Amino acid sequence: MSSKFDSTDDKRTANNTVRHQYRELSADEKIIIERMKDVGAEFIELCDGTGNSRELSLAKTKIEEAVMWAVKHVTS
Repeated sequence: MSSKFDSTDDKRTANNTVRHQYRELSADEKIIIERMKDVGAEFIELCDGTGNSRELSLAKTKIEEAVMWAVKHVTS
């Protein structure tokens, strides 16, 4: 069983198999990443309240993708 830790914790690199080197994030970067993820989760929650459809499923996937790329930008 793997350990759980916050996505802004520097331990996030422990189980990585693609990127072999990470830099330490600043406190401001950690705050930005947390906010990006919070906003993404809030948008998905808003979408969840409107029902279910293929279009909504695609939209939620794109929200997750947008958050992923935005976080990658900050951590690169």
